[in-house]
This record gives sequence, C-alpha cells and structure tokens, in this order.
Amino acid sequence: MRPLTEEETRVMFEKIAKYIGENLQLLVDRPDGTYCFRLHNDRVYYVSEKIMKLAANISGNKLVSLGTCFGKFTKTHKFRLHVTALDYLAPYAKGFGVAAKSTQDCRKVDPMAIVVFHQADVGEYVRHEETLT
Repeated sequence: MRPLTEEETRVMFEKIAKYIGENLQLLVDRPDGTYCFRLHNDRVYYVSEKIMKLAANISGNKLVSLGTCFGKFTKTHKFRLHVTALDYLAPYAKGFGVAAKSTQDCRKVDPMAIVVFHQADVGEYVRHEETLT
C-alpha cells in the first residue's frame, strides 16, 4: 500500500472530475475526518487516515483490501472507476450519466427519446432482467 504518484493522481482526478467536477475536494476534506487515496495491487482505495494508520502495522503482502475500492489502473495506465465508488460519487454528481446524443441532436429529438444513459442505478439490470436481450 502506497500513496499515488503525481501522474496516477492526475489521471484518477481527471476521471473523477468528469462526474463530480469541482466537488472533488469534498471527497478528501470531509467533516467526519480526512480521507486519502492509496494504491494497492493496481487498485485505488479510498480510506480515512485514521484507518490507514492502523493498517500500517500489516505487511503489504498480507493486506487484501483497505477502505473502499474506487477503481483500478489498467496495464496501459488508464483509470477505470468501479461500481463501489458510486455511493461516494453520486451525492456530488451533476446528473450522473453519459450523453447518448450530441447537443445538436438533443435540440431536435423526440421528447420521449433517450438522451442520457443513467449510470448511477446499479440494480436496474436486475429489475428489468426479463426484457434484456
């Protein structure tokens, strides 16, 4: 378990900023304590400093996980968010989704057409399991 390098921090923060924008600072400086990001086995964990100090007594090869897994770095050094980060990102998100159409298409689209793919609903595939193809 180690702190993220400057490059790893930049890549991860750019990815998270796509979803929550300037609210990124609120993830680190929380009213219930200071939280940080740590890298362990190419996975980034979001953990309070108090718990991190307690975990310093455990050797790295025996440590399985610490805190909440926010995502992982691929072999090409890209950062992929995990669904476990959703509970922490959703309160700060400005509409948690990805545009399905361009801005020009959105102006001319039918009112019932899908414009944004909602990514915050983890259980949607379970509720609509019968209709999935």
